[in-house]
Amino acid sequence: MSTVVNPTSSGMERDARRIHDDKPISPGSIAIGVVIGRMSEFFDFFVYGLGSVLVFPKLIFPFAPNPVAATLMSFAIFPLAFLARPVGSFVFMWIDRNYGRGTKLTIALFILGGSTASIAFLPGYDTIGYWAVALLALFRLGQGFALGGAWDGLASLLNLNAPPNRRGWYAMIPQLGAPFGFALASILFGYFVANLSEEDFLSWGWRYPFFVAFAINVVALFARLRIVASKEFGSALEANELQPRPVFEMLSKHAHDVVLGAFAPLASFAMFHLVTIFPLSWVTLYGGQSPAQFLWTQVAGAVVGAGAIVLSGVIADRIGRRSQLMIGAVIIAIFSFSAPFLLDAGGTGQDAFIIIGFAILGLSFGQASGAVSSRFGQYYRYTGAAFTSDLAWLVGAAFAPLVALGLASSFGIIFIGGYLISGAICTLIALSLTRVLDQSNEPGQGR
Repeated sequence: MSTVVNPTSSGMERDARRIHDDKPISPGSIAIGVVIGRMSEFFDFFVYGLGSVLVFPKLIFPFAPNPVAATLMSFAIFPLAFLARPVGSFVFMWIDRNYGRGTKLTIALFILGGSTASIAFLPGYDTIGYWAVALLALFRLGQGFALGGAWDGLASLLNLNAPPNRRGWYAMIPQLGAPFGFALASILFGYFVANLSEEDFLSWGWRYPFFVAFAINVVALFARLRIVASKEFGSALEANELQPRPVFEMLSKHAHDVVLGAFAPLASFAMFHLVTIFPLSWVTLYGGQSPAQFLWTQVAGAVVGAGAIVLSGVIADRIGRRSQLMIGAVIIAIFSFSAPFLLDAGGTGQDAFIIIGFAILGLSFGQASGAVSSRFGQYYRYTGAAFTSDLAWLVGAAFAPLVALGLASSFGIIFIGGYLISGAICTLIALSLTRVLDQSNEPGQGR
């Protein structure tokens, strides 16, 4: 009686490691692969986010009574990816265990790039009616489902190869993918918005950034597979440091760590879409400057944000990640008092909002990934960090554009300050609780 064996990429990955056994991969090469991988993910999501402001309100929701309502309807589709992401993590963890890391990443990135590129072919409401809304929602769910499978453990591998006194520096490297991905998406949209008539932009110009996503994901896939096939990655797998564990098994032991880890970076995650997607919607709807001008300002903000992320690594290695995140939360809370007035103060104030906001975001967001994974031991770190990240993005960022625009348009822009403060308070409480739990678990103390 023959035994059925699942086709898996694990054997090919082991063979590749043996072939390249005498060519160790450096932390620098791992860092480049991590940044490319994260940049591709953020590019897909930011292309969609910018489209949800500049394109979908007019193309998919022209039946809305006014532009604000159309944008709110567009933002209502936005969170679907974050709702689908934990489902994707659950399914792809099973694929990882049964068919290998390479198989999982290949399927996930093709679905991610395919979902984003499919939006480029989307007809408008005037052509297919409400099917346009349904297809947009389906492709958005596909993005989120695939992103759950794009979790590769490379950031943890980078952290495992980091010197003990450089943990903060290595923790910030994956976060650079966010400003790089946002800058690239903004440059592409900015070029077409600035150089095409509104009719041409809504007809075909907006589609090109979505086309690009598939090619970027293919490049990111090869960059990731190269590291997955490295000796260092294999050693980490053999040491049970990057193995996928059953989700419910992990939750039975680390449910409280998942919750605390999700709320620890909430201030920076709440800030995330309030300096990227929401302000573009506010400028587009209420003026101050043209969307094309504002997109270039946001590109400059992304450059400032990248510099602040690098700086966060230096600071965290000096004062500790927890202190860094607490200081960042306090700064975000202080910024929340001036943010609404800057955004409502015309072009100069809006530019200041973006530059200052990105600088503050970079200092806080630069250590967010470390906060997510730091509470897990090596056995459950891969699975625990993945689900904690899913929950953090869902709670902190998924509904931010919808809630912020809804509050600002209905009650006044001053209310977005309250949204930021709530995120900062959650971060401070979560970090304080982790400190109490860590102290109670020290040798000689009760749990």
